This record gives sequence, structure tokens and C-alpha cells, in this order.
Amino acid sequence: MTSHLKLRFFAHSWRSDWNHGNAHFLRGLTYELSRLGHHVRCYEPEDAWSYTNLLQEAAAADSLEQFYSNFPTLDVRVYAPARFAQFAENELKDADVVVVHEWNSPDVANVILSLRNRFRYRALFHDTHHRAYTSPEEIAKFPIAEFDGVLAFGEAIRRIYADMFQARGAWTFHEAADTVHFYPIASTCSTGVNWIGNWGDEERTRELHEFLIDPLKTLRTDAVLYGVRYPLDAKQILKVSGIRYGGYLPNLAAPKAYSQSALTLHIPRRYYANGLSGIPTIRMFEAMACGVPLICSPWSDTEKLFRPGQDYICVSDGSAMQSEISRLLHDESARQQLAKNGWETIRQRHTCAHRAQEFLEICGELGR
Repeated sequence: MTSHLKLRFFAHSWRSDWNHGNAHFLRGLTYELSRLGHHVRCYEPEDAWSYTNLLQEAAAADSLEQFYSNFPTLDVRVYAPARFAQFAENELKDADVVVVHEWNSPDVANVILSLRNRFRYRALFHDTHHRAYTSPEEIAKFPIAEFDGVLAFGEAIRRIYADMFQARGAWTFHEAADTVHFYPIASTCSTGVNWIGNWGDEERTRELHEFLIDPLKTLRTDAVLYGVRYPLDAKQILKVSGIRYGGYLPNLAAPKAYSQSALTLHIPRRYYANGLSGIPTIRMFEAMACGVPLICSPWSDTEKLFRPGQDYICVSDGSAMQSEISRLLHDESARQQLAKNGWETIRQRHTCAHRAQEFLEICGELGR
């Protein structure tokens, strides 16, 4: 592997994290690779759905300013989809490794693969979503077998690519916390409980009622929820339940929000609690990195990434969630120990710096 690689990353958006949790890890990973001296370029379409929706938010300017000020060295380039073929030819002629995130169009992937033999780079497909499990017909629109390999954010997804899509190579490549930007902030708690997450898609509506809304309503503790795509009826339910709705929260503002809460909740979408157990979403990594105690609805850590019961508390049902929230809110020592344990595990195993090294090892396996 050469000392400094020319790395090209294509994602749906880098500038916007609006309903786009993939941006969190991608930003941190490329930031770390850049800090190691590699030549990193990041690409997104000018009409990215996440970016255009972000511009409708009152906090849009703050969100964009936070991105540019926190990632000043990231080389983000925007392209017009209608002229992508020529754009890619100009940008990729000297590339060593090109990474195509799964929230790109198949057209983008096809152009990148069509140029590979001429420019002799390696092409990797990166999946941080559940579509390979829940909607394999969507992934089938991509010529997976033509990529040099797949980076899958969990072992269950890796097996799908290896078995169903005949990927040439497939690596388990978990997300991680961007600890340069996510870390504990000293603060006096002003909120009892928070939850950061989007509503959308009916993938956890029942779970949100059982593990979040109903326990908080019963306890009548101070609580705030952040996220987007909340329908009017959901906002009304929160209001009558005594739960504040904070709306869109720029991801880079999350550490401050965590620091102001006694504890946070994690409610995985149901796919990650059954067929894709073992895959934690980015919120778990980020919450632990920020040193906030975490209670999680049913989720099985089959890949042994954390220490259940020590790094976070996992509950079996809504009644247990209510009991644990009440217990931790009244036990500062237990909260501090839980937060310390989770923070230590993140720092030891699950930072974007760790993943950058793993990525470079994969590049080495590919001969780059």
C-alpha cells in the first residue's frame, strides 16, 4: 500500500445530515483519513434530497456553518447529475480507491465502474442501511458483483452481500463515533431524558409508543425529543404526553444536547432488533462517546461490540423501560458509572480513527 492514497468517496450528502444519519460516520471516517495524510475528496449531487430539505429548516444556516467550521479540511465537491459522466472522468483519473455509498443512484455506480478498468482504481460499495435485508430488489439495481468488494456495517449484512449478491469480497465494517467532535461536555443537566431520532416510515412507531412515549408520560419527567418527519398526530401525542418536541437538531449540536440531559434513550428500528441484531446504529456510538447514560429498547449485541449492562442498559419491555428511567434519574452514581463505562469502550474500540485504520487494511488487501 502506498504511503498516501488518493481516496474518492461518493455519498448522498456531506453538507446535510437532515434525515441522513449516514453523514455522521462518513464525515468522521473521511476526516480521520485526511488527518493521516491521505488525499480525500468527497462528492455529492447538487440536488441531494437531504440537502434540499435541510434548506427548509430554520436551523439550516447554523447546521451548514457547523459543518464547514468543524470539517474545514474536507474537500467536498458538488456535481450536476445530468453531467456526471464527464465530471467523474475528470475527477477519478488519478484515484486509487473509490467508495460508493449505497444511498447513491445506480447510474452513479455504473459510471464509476465503467471507468475503473481505464483508470485502474479499486471500487468499493459501502452499505450502512437495512435495504439489503428488507428490500433486496433495491440493492439488486446495483451491479454489486462488479465492485471489488463491499463494506457492510454489520455481519448480517455482510453475509447477504457475500451469499445473495456474490460480492467479490465483503468486509464487516461497523460505524463508529467521531470522537474529534463527539465527546463529554461539562454541563448542568437541564433535561431529565432526551431522545434524538427521526419518526418516518412506520419502522418503529409501535416501539416509540411502548418504550418512549408511554413511560415518559407515566413518569411525567422532563423530556425532549429531537428529529424530523414527525407527522402532526405524533406531535400532538407528544404535547398531550408532556414531552417537548425540539424539531431538527443539527448532528454537530448533539453533544451539547446530550450534555444537558441526565440520560438518553435508544429505540432501534425493528429490523435491528430482529433479523439484523448485532448492528448498532450511529446514535449508540455517539451517545456513549458524549458520556451520557444510555437505556436501549430490545436489541441483541450478537457481535459483542459493547458490554451489555455495563456500557448501556437494555430493557425487555415498556414497563422495564419505565423502571430503569426512574431508577437512573434517582441514582447519580449509577448514571456516572454507566456513562464512564460506555465512554471507555468507545475510546478503546469504536472511534472513526479505529475505522480509518481498518479501511486502510482493506485497501491493502485490495493491493492499494
